[in-house]
Amino acid sequence: MSTIRIQTTQNVTLEYEIASVGDRIVATLIDYGLYVTWFIAWNLLSIRLNIGGVGVVGTYLAMLPTTFYFLVCEVFFNGQTLGKKALHLRVVRVDGTRAGLGDYLLRWLLRPIEIVMTAGVGALITILLNGRGQRLGDLAAGTTVISLKKRPDYNSPMAADVAAIAGYQPVFAQAAALSDHDVALIRKLLFHSAKQENYLLLNEVANKVKAITGIYTDLQDGPFLKTVLRDHAHLSMGS
Repeated sequence: MSTIRIQTTQNVTLEYEIASVGDRIVATLIDYGLYVTWFIAWNLLSIRLNIGGVGVVGTYLAMLPTTFYFLVCEVFFNGQTLGKKALHLRVVRVDGTRAGLGDYLLRWLLRPIEIVMTAGVGALITILLNGRGQRLGDLAAGTTVISLKKRPDYNSPMAADVAAIAGYQPVFAQAAALSDHDVALIRKLLFHSAKQENYLLLNEVANKVKAITGIYTDLQDGPFLKTVLRDHAHLSMGS
């Protein structure tokens, strides 16, 4: 499965899987299912209130929400439609930065050509051939769709029992300054770097932790991060 690297607000790099074609199709079907629900609701409301569900005006009113659905959702839900939310997918730029209005607009403008006019075949072929999960709209906007689903367990065995060691004495008291979010992120990145032998990522994470906590040590990056995780677990249980 292809991946994309994302720079977090903590200035640390994460890797996300490119959304699978199957997930994107299911997400789109959910979105179009909402279209059908809306049209049924509109027709029932029109009949009940006798407001003219048919005719030019009624047709425009019925089509308005569905016409701008994808654009509005992605702009206001940070790259997600309701279908994408259900499948834990999100639109991001391929350079890892958050997509903007112009990016969403390009994707929306090309959607009728590659999805509506070709029944999705055009988009499907482009995604399969591209290798980065990009349809034409994504290629034009410099975006792709990633999966936010939880990947394999990043908690190492060390992380599960660090605080259970009898008589354990913390090495770095400053580890208490880390938030639970920080610790989860460190654990996740430690797993990634060890699995992929990505020593550059390991060093980047270690330097960031040192900057946050003010720790100075000659320990190598891997042992340092494992020690910080043990210390934080022990200090958290004692607080």
